[in-house]
Amino acid sequence: MVPALLALLAILPTSVSARSVLQCAPYARDRSGIALHGNAATWWDQAEGAYARGQAPSNGAVLVFKSSHSNPYGHVAVVDRVVDARHVLLDHANWSRPGMIEHDALAEDVSTAGDWSQVRVWYAPSAGMGLRSNATFGFIYSQRSTAPQHTELAQNDAGLKVPG
Repeated sequence: MVPALLALLAILPTSVSARSVLQCAPYARDRSGIALHGNAATWWDQAEGAYARGQAPSNGAVLVFKSSHSNPYGHVAVVDRVVDARHVLLDHANWSRPGMIEHDALAEDVSTAGDWSQVRVWYAPSAGMGLRSNATFGFIYSQRSTAPQHTELAQNDAGLKVPG
């Protein structure tokens, strides 16, 4: 009986600890090529002098969230696609659930200045936009991303405004 129980335990998944859950920073580092480490909220300052930074989204750039009461380590997410001046699709990990990777998660600039300093992000458990606004530092541009050249927008076939 004991050997059968041990064999069963060997194939059951182990409990997930906080240390083994995929975090946003390693995921964003891998996806973007931005070689920064540590808590996500420290990336903005770490990037100074090493990477271009700005307030305009660009494909491949990393959006850096500030730390908050509900997110004490901040968050980083990679811009997969710019939809229009106020909407992007993000690839990121550990936002909606511990370790969960999300692709094409909608993020909306809700700042009054249109500078991406406050965003709302798609939240999978509610199947809609998150209710809270999240403060951000801005975007870090990698070698793989292209820093925005201009903000002129053109309409695509679906009628959405996209960078021209």
